[in-house]
Amino acid sequence: MNQKEKLLTIGQFSAMHGINKKTLMWYDEIGLFKPAAINPENGYRYYNYHQSPVLETILLLRELDVSINEIQAFMKNRSAASLKSLLEEKIAGLDMQITHLQAVRKTLYTHHQNMSTLLTMDLSEIRLVQKEERCLVTVDVDPSTSFEQEVELITAETEKYRLGRLHEASYGSMISVESLLKGRFDDYSRLFIEIPLLPYQAGLHIMPSGKYLRAFHKGQWDKIPKRYQEIFGYAHAHNLTLHGFSYERGINENVIDRIEDYIVQIEIPVVG
Repeated sequence: MNQKEKLLTIGQFSAMHGINKKTLMWYDEIGLFKPAAINPENGYRYYNYHQSPVLETILLLRELDVSINEIQAFMKNRSAASLKSLLEEKIAGLDMQITHLQAVRKTLYTHHQNMSTLLTMDLSEIRLVQKEERCLVTVDVDPSTSFEQEVELITAETEKYRLGRLHEASYGSMISVESLLKGRFDDYSRLFIEIPLLPYQAGLHIMPSGKYLRAFHKGQWDKIPKRYQEIFGYAHAHNLTLHGFSYERGINENVIDRIEDYIVQIEIPVVG
């Protein structure tokens, strides 16, 4: 007899596919997957090798969270076309999950970097860093924009880009170098949202790649003009030209309770 025609016990068949015997018994009871033979004397179930691909298809669909009802419907009208359609749907769903997990990983990595910075940072330091290009979602604001209006603007943008949770993005504010050089330290013109893995599209703000001056400010906002003056002094001493926008973002909101402990990271693109 061909080895592939030999019958296997339910224990052998379940072990071969890495599942519990009770799963096979349940599949039989609900009519989803029947054994090749049943011993009429003792009711023991037996399976053959040729049933393996069908069972593996069922197990794959279950792993993809296809419901039993959906699998039963597929099994009743099993064909290459129906399986192709079902798999295309599940592949699209998996692609979305993978993209989401990649975005979550990038967010976690950003938080991890922030915590590492907090543990090693020198608040007095101003230094050059190299940054890659980023795509940012921005909303326009001005000094008269209330906090409530800012929340509404941010909420509208997160909904537009189908951002499930606020922690899946990082937020900050932008003020032009031109305003800073003129001493208008409260002239913030945009809020930005950095959404992980957001592809470029029209309307997004490009945070250019290149060298940036990075500094930190701790405490109340009314002290930040002094920090900017120190940044300008550093740039002048090192023959660096600031341009574009200053990008500010908090890096320790999730580990503090007092505003006095709030630390904002300042990054400004430079030429020179």
